[in-house]
Amino acid sequence: MATRIAPQVHEIRLTDAENNLCNLLDEFTRHLKEEEGVVTTCRINGGWVRDKLLGHDCNDVDICLANMMGVPFVERFVTFLSEKKHLPVNKVTKIESNPEQSKHLETARTSLFDIDLDFVNLRSEEYAEHSRIPTEVKFGTPLEDALRRDITINTLFYNIHTRSVEDHTEKGLDDLRKGIIRTPLPSLQTFHDDPLRVIRCVRFASRLGFEMTPELQAAARDQGIQEALASKISRERIGEELDKMMNSVEPLRAVQIIHDLSLYYSVFHVPAEITDVASASVASSELSLTACTILHNLLSPSSLNTHPLAIRPHPILLSQVSNDKATKARFFLAASLFPFAGITYKDHKQKVHPLVEAVIREGLKLGNKNYYLDGIQALYDAAAIIKEFLLDEDQFRTPSERVAIGLLLRHTKVHKPMSGPHWSSSLLFSLVCELVPLGSGEEAYKCIQRYNAFTSRVEELALDKSVDAKPLLNGNEVISIVGGKPGPQTAIMLTKVVEWQLEHPEGDKDACMNWLREEHSSGRFRFQEPREPAHAAKRVQTDSRGTSKKVKRAPQ
Repeated sequence: MATRIAPQVHEIRLTDAENNLCNLLDEFTRHLKEEEGVVTTCRINGGWVRDKLLGHDCNDVDICLANMMGVPFVERFVTFLSEKKHLPVNKVTKIESNPEQSKHLETARTSLFDIDLDFVNLRSEEYAEHSRIPTEVKFGTPLEDALRRDITINTLFYNIHTRSVEDHTEKGLDDLRKGIIRTPLPSLQTFHDDPLRVIRCVRFASRLGFEMTPELQAAARDQGIQEALASKISRERIGEELDKMMNSVEPLRAVQIIHDLSLYYSVFHVPAEITDVASASVASSELSLTACTILHNLLSPSSLNTHPLAIRPHPILLSQVSNDKATKARFFLAASLFPFAGITYKDHKQKVHPLVEAVIREGLKLGNKNYYLDGIQALYDAAAIIKEFLLDEDQFRTPSERVAIGLLLRHTKVHKPMSGPHWSSSLLFSLVCELVPLGSGEEAYKCIQRYNAFTSRVEELALDKSVDAKPLLNGNEVISIVGGKPGPQTAIMLTKVVEWQLEHPEGDKDACMNWLREEHSSGRFRFQEPREPAHAAKRVQTDSRGTSKKVKRAPQ
């Protein structure tokens, strides 16, 4: 890991829209006091303040109100803007509190000047032992509100009336300057109150390149905290945090921190009723870090210069992952799940499923977000197909090299660009999987060479440009030549058509039709009538009296 550089902390510079927003909020609070005798203060808190001080833009503004709930404040604010300022404001949305989802307060949401706004009240919270849901939430002071937060750099406020940053813990600004992740209260207490904060600490440390304090690291390794993280926290919330880590600039650092803090099996948790019936035990979490490190090194040119056997992957292999943030996130999550690869389990209907899918679906509740559920298992399926193909040299010659490679690249598990991997991405992930047990020696060097040579051959044969080509003939055109009715045989014949056009890259539709007619007339290629499905077929059965009756044929 590169040496961390202390971040530069800037003064907060407001955009014109932010300045107009602050002016209106300040004017409205004075209006409330004069017209209704209601006294409140508006402070922007959390991520916006942190990011602004680090010189980053942020379009999400969370505003904390003193002694006032968000919904009544925003409803009056919207009326004020409409009647006094003649400004259009989007509809106000009320988001109910949901302690199970770590939303302990009712929130009012709207937008103004294309800025997304959330309004809540300053609060203090009290927790019962062994519960992450507060027993009491009440109006609080800025200090009480700051102390209940996850880390000090998220406790900073921007007072819109004084236009100044407030650091009520007296630690936030200093930690931001030094690049430190620290909890406002003792870390064990902060994590006992809400174990999800452990994962948030990991996310901010990885995203910002900050270092965790030794006290925080020790608390994160606490067995009780890790058990609570695995069993008491909503898996959706953990999946949401992990998704943000995978979409960050440095997903490898997130995986490294998870590994260093022994959090792997708490984060990538699978219910016992699934692991108990799995085909094998989950492998060491070390493989997760190894796979992610290999992926990171392949994607980062500078990292490959540190090893004497370093060799760059073919540019085509990197094209999809390097240029698409979503694909990169999917790759790093796939690599993170390497300890679960190749393991299956049976559900209550005895249907076999990959354990990787169970982690995504049940352990992280990510579903089809970013094609995680379908796309990641597809990467592992493609890796198995590609490895077998590359190890079997006879496949290159049957029926021909161009046909064999072309069919591999067109395989639905290898190339499914709309909802799954691109063929180049499948090759890259297959390379990662092969490199995991090889380390960084001569065998790894030869492995990368082999994949580079194969990719170069794809280019030489111009298959990279024809992998998405449609069959020259459609099903109806095939049937018009060979006769018969549509059915499973049609798909088989269309595959033969694809093989022909792979073998004859210069051939056109007329040439393909002439070839098919010749094959059919010579008897080499004949359409067979589809058999009646076994479940629908019937047979005659005779009973003891000699009476015949039709019965359904038993499934074959």
